Amino acid sequence: VQLQASGGGLVQAGGSLRLSCAASGLNFSMYNMGWFRQAPGKEREFVGAGLRGASTYYMNSVKGRFTISRDNAENTVYLQMNSLKPEDTAVYYCAVTYGNIWSPSRMAYWGKGTLVTVSS
Repeated sequence: VQLQASGGGLVQAGGSLRLSCAASGLNFSMYNMGWFRQAPGKEREFVGAGLRGASTYYMNSVKGRFTISRDNAENTVYLQMNSLKPEDTAVYYCAVTYGNIWSPSRMAYWGKGTLVTVSS
């Protein structure tokens, strides 16, 4: 299984970025896809999830600003990030789980991460 995240970069506060995570080696439509992030000196935290049934949910601090979508035909999950804030600066990771417990230790596979830097 491989997960390839891309789309990170440097953006000013208030700007937008869209991250992509392309998956291979698994039956994508059968898995729940999640996004996590890890800021310098902090623990990895759950950002949001796109479930196989198309439901989504998010951590409170990104609700209304971030949107997760998935394209099962392309085996890709997206994280659209709007109204970015400096505190959103982190390495963003995509992950796969068959379950619905969004702890980093419960993820089956991880992508390598993509850096998002939001300047003030």
